[in-house]
Amino acid sequence: MRFDLKVPFAEKDAAKKLGARWDAANKLWYVVDKADMAPFAKWSPTLRDAAAPSSGATAARPAAKPASSEGVLIIGSQYRELPRVCDCLPWEVCDTCRATAFSR
Repeated sequence: MRFDLKVPFAEKDAAKKLGARWDAANKLWYVVDKADMAPFAKWSPTLRDAAAPSSGATAARPAAKPASSEGVLIIGSQYRELPRVCDCLPWEVCDTCRATAFSR
């Protein structure tokens, strides 16, 4: 079974020595059918994304501003997906969704 890894560029040689392979099409490192995945644990995408930053070298992000009006790009924990108004394709505008569509 294939297991994708998040290997920083600086650590690519270490991953390669352990048997990781480079997928040029998807631009990521991976391993296939390894019995012992312990050496690759530090590059596991789920562990790295779920864990808090361990070093103080990571710059802190500013807190997201509360949404005060429509048309503001919200990212992070303040993001809320708007419900679909109709079943048309997102890039098409029908009479039902014209009021909520972005203007060009």
